[in-house]
Amino acid sequence: MRRMRCRLLYTTACAGAEIYGGTGMRICELRDKEVINICSGRRLGCVVDVEINICTGEVEAIVVPGPGKICGFFGTDCEYVIPFRCIKKIGPDIILVEIQEEKFLQKF
Repeated sequence: MRRMRCRLLYTTACAGAEIYGGTGMRICELRDKEVINICSGRRLGCVVDVEINICTGEVEAIVVPGPGKICGFFGTDCEYVIPFRCIKKIGPDIILVEIQEEKFLQKF
């Protein structure tokens, strides 16, 4: 699986996610939105990347940087890889997800 940045137009029906303003949006529009976990109410950060299945052209997951090492500073060595099926709503400013954070936090 390869990662691509902001090049494809995603117009197919979302897997359970409700999208503000219709069913189509550019992937680069996701970068401006904050991701919030509805289970904990925590702000996870903004989308920095997406994983796309290059055979089907479907968005598989969104990638959000993990928490900082010391009090949220000095970078990070992990990221949240959130499957698209865990997205509950995409609004004009935020993306609501329902995840167990420790399950989707991956070190790189």
